[in-house]
Amino acid sequence: MEYPNGFPTHVPCVVGLDLDNTIVSYGNVLYRRALSWGWIPSGAPMCKRAIRDRVRLLPDGETKWQELQAYIYGPGMRDAELIGGVEAFIEACRERGASIYIVSHKTQFAAATPEGPDLRETALSWMKQCGLLDGRLGLTQRHVYFESTRTGKIERIRALGCTHFVDDLVETFSAPVFPADVVKLLYAPDDDSSASGDWLRFASWEAILEHFSRTCWYG
Repeated sequence: MEYPNGFPTHVPCVVGLDLDNTIVSYGNVLYRRALSWGWIPSGAPMCKRAIRDRVRLLPDGETKWQELQAYIYGPGMRDAELIGGVEAFIEACRERGASIYIVSHKTQFAAATPEGPDLRETALSWMKQCGLLDGRLGLTQRHVYFESTRTGKIERIRALGCTHFVDDLVETFSAPVFPADVVKLLYAPDDDSSASGDWLRFASWEAILEHFSRTCWYG
């Protein structure tokens, strides 16, 4: 098959997206809750990493951090925000025939609140509330997968045949079982670390979209 300028117009892509802190922002929710519980001072940085690091330094800090996570992924998720640029990226994928899946490492219940709420149902409700699953962007509930372990998440990525995966955690990409042929895109808007690996680092969804436009979509 011959293509204009020697390139296909669209390289077939199956794109997997992580959920928490990759397409969902909890910054405001996390900040307000930690502030109301007196675990951070007013004016502290609002990014997840900074809040996590402060809370973990408190007495019994790891337990406090788990309580915060149980809140933001549970009842607090109603106030979470879709990260800017995500909808435009998914729309671009739809227009160019790329398949999109959301694959999340999310247990049904938080360790700190095993009695509930159901974190998976909460996440699905939020996605419906945001319009992600109404079909307008080509996504429905059958495009969403929740896995109880990181290994399960990676196996799902493999089973779906993902060519690309976007995540905010280097731990996902550095796992020995992560498929070597999947392009690793690290969403890291607040990351000032020097950690490096065989992933591509992006500070915004606009930058991720531009990368796809250069490497997968021609015109």
